[in-house]
Amino acid sequence: MSLSENDPRNPTELSPPRRAGVASTGPTPSRRVFLLSATAAAAAVAAGLVPRLTRPALAGDTPRASAPEHFEAAYSDAEWRKRLTPGQYEILRQEGTERPYSSPLNDEHRAGTFSCAGCALPLFSSRTKFDSHTGWPSFWTPLEHAVGTRTDTTFGMVRTEVHCRRCGGHLGHVFDDGPKPTGLRYCMNGLAMTFSPQAA
Repeated sequence: MSLSENDPRNPTELSPPRRAGVASTGPTPSRRVFLLSATAAAAAVAAGLVPRLTRPALAGDTPRASAPEHFEAAYSDAEWRKRLTPGQYEILRQEGTERPYSSPLNDEHRAGTFSCAGCALPLFSSRTKFDSHTGWPSFWTPLEHAVGTRTDTTFGMVRTEVHCRRCGGHLGHVFDDGPKPTGLRYCMNGLAMTFSPQAA
């Protein structure tokens, strides 16, 4: 039994059904060719974006597969839920990410200190904050002994996750497309932090 050119069971599917009065312009690509082309195009776009979304692991990064870390400020999950708002809990304890441009701290330009919303440890100085145009508060360096990092391989990428050194709360990620002098961009979730303005 032969299959007609336009039979849905025909794997070549080279041309659409002809309509009366419409001239044929030649064979059209099959659905498979279209999907392969779209996939290749998406891969090409992704290849151009990946360098800005990922960065090599920093020295001292802790792999996720290693033994659990111990932190000075440690509470049960139930206690963390009591201490934090639902949004803070989602970010700090579940490693969530807030929507870009949703945090008032993104537009905070006063002199002061950004601290961990989980344990109040000072994390960043306003002197190192810059507008990264990404929608998240960004800094070119943290305060000394304020944060820890570990390698994050979720979503098929290798990134450097940043967390509070004292309580382990997830803050965001660090990338290597920041300004001088470090060339780093600590891209933080506003919900993971609080801000204390500097006294006049």
